[in-house]
Amino acid sequence: MRAEDVPRALTIAGSDSGGGAGIQADLKTFAMLGVWGTTAVTSITVQNTEGVTGVSDVPAEIVAAQIGAVAGDIGLDAAKTGMLSTTEIIEAVADAVEETGIPNLVVDPVFVSKHGDPLLREDAVESLKKWIVPLATLVTPNLHEASGLVGFDVASRGDMEEAARAILGLGARAVLVKGGHLRDGSADDLFADGDRVEWIHRERIDTPHTHGTGCVLSAAIAAHLARGDRLDAAVRKGKEFVTEAIRHGLAIGRGIGPVNPGWTLLQERP
Repeated sequence: MRAEDVPRALTIAGSDSGGGAGIQADLKTFAMLGVWGTTAVTSITVQNTEGVTGVSDVPAEIVAAQIGAVAGDIGLDAAKTGMLSTTEIIEAVADAVEETGIPNLVVDPVFVSKHGDPLLREDAVESLKKWIVPLATLVTPNLHEASGLVGFDVASRGDMEEAARAILGLGARAVLVKGGHLRDGSADDLFADGDRVEWIHRERIDTPHTHGTGCVLSAAIAAHLARGDRLDAAVRKGKEFVTEAIRHGLAIGRGIGPVNPGWTLLQERP
């Protein structure tokens, strides 16, 4: 395959030592979808299925340098952001994304880990809204993250629609408000791009092993954008991919096990 034919994607996110979320989950997802994955590590977390016990942030200038090194040599067709814990990192990432002209930026606005451990400092939320969201091709908040972005509680379908309008008002091209925590038992997501609103319906998988769900979804969408799919198609394909990853979640460790981006490999076994 010629170099120019290889889809390329970048994950700008934290490292999960347990391998279930962050850059590890993103790279697995990219690989399963035929995309060459690259990384800009923002933070190193001490993490397993039971929680996060330590965090060391990478200096902001090193985060930006990673983005520049990849974009300037390998080139990029899409990128996604995950854990951006500080204002300094957020501003450095925003500058680097603009300077390198990265297309198709999927923003997963990570606020906390699956266990509730904080991954975004409170004083950095406004910076995320000001510098990163306006660069986004798509923002993918869950209900808690949507609440943090818009300043009101997002708990119902009506709230999701109002939140989507508010996030579009921050400058994002499109938003996918994830409804996995809806109290009505569904797992429906709301896609909005300013011209239309579409509910994406999928079954809720009854499993405790959901670590990395948001990372895998945003990475899968970025991968499909890198492959040349339109945004709406990439969103639907990403939703299908993560639904199966949840269905094949792994009961490893003593806590919340990870979803499985390698679920397609199971189908190939005799």
